[in-house]
Amino acid sequence: MFIAIYVTFIFIILRFVVTLFNFVSDPKLRRINKNYTDLVSILIPARNEEENILNLLRSIQQQDYQHYEVIVLDDNSSDNTFELCAAFAARHHAFSVVKGKELGDGWLGKNYACYQLAQKAKGDFLLFVDADVQLQNGVINSAVHRMYAKKLALLSLFTNQRMETLGENITVPLMHYLLLNLLPLRLVYLSKNKSVAAASGQFMLFDAAVYSSNNWHRQVKEKIVEDVEIMKNIKAAGFNGESLLANGMVSCRMYRTYAEAVDGFGKNFLAAFNYNLISFLAFLILLFVGPMVVITTLNANLIAMMITLIVISRAMVSLLAGQHVLRNVLLHPLQMLSMLLIAFSAIQRYLTKTTVWKGRNI
Repeated sequence: MFIAIYVTFIFIILRFVVTLFNFVSDPKLRRINKNYTDLVSILIPARNEEENILNLLRSIQQQDYQHYEVIVLDDNSSDNTFELCAAFAARHHAFSVVKGKELGDGWLGKNYACYQLAQKAKGDFLLFVDADVQLQNGVINSAVHRMYAKKLALLSLFTNQRMETLGENITVPLMHYLLLNLLPLRLVYLSKNKSVAAASGQFMLFDAAVYSSNNWHRQVKEKIVEDVEIMKNIKAAGFNGESLLANGMVSCRMYRTYAEAVDGFGKNFLAAFNYNLISFLAFLILLFVGPMVVITTLNANLIAMMITLIVISRAMVSLLAGQHVLRNVLLHPLQMLSMLLIAFSAIQRYLTKTTVWKGRNI
């Protein structure tokens, strides 16, 4: 019992220290007023995105940054994605839409779509964004400035999440919670070790010349979590990569229902642990069983200390992510139960090789 309590508190304290480091270092993209004139190719892979795509295109068209081209690749959608994009492009000359090719051998869908988009781009920078994000004024200038200031081959931003339903509020915050509770985000840039890597495919800005000579998406064509794998490859090749929080300049509504969120997170949860089931299960035991052991001691001081560390960590992550602090603190138990469900889903899919996303086996 004593050993279990001791290990549990070490685990909680280590995660608290990581969260505190992130809170103090505040790893956000800073808004810059300096104006750049580099051509930015905004590249959007889209598959069955008729509910989202026009909101993204309008947010780009309203940008204060004027030097861009936008290419949407319709990845064999079965809805009206292509027609909506074509109609929008007909009214705005900087926008275009193309039909994607049939999926190539050994490729996953999004990776192949991004690879095709890169072949068509003409920009000095390649900005890949998901169809469900929206860009705010200042983000392109600020991101380009960061690329120059840090001599980056890749800058990735973790977007602010829009949540409207209870199902979203007990699942979507887990993304920032795990990220900022387990990884000192500044180390993605500061450490040269490729294992210290994180990235979000929702916003990835590449130096076009470096991308062209390395074809990053082709290197990871079969990887489910291609964003993190690309960051690893960039660091392994000796280039600089950085991941930051979007600081309100990019927003996204990832999922609209609880089932969608569990399904979406379940497909890549194990990737954070390099598909090592032993380390994944050890993490889950420490996360869920450890606190239960502490509670069974009925020691008020131990229980109060544990809850205090968890609540403060939850508050710091919420503030960094631009989320409602009290809501996340109150919903924390339900979020943890959702995480457990997502974890079991991820394990089941991994063992049975039945992961499906947007109608494709991955």
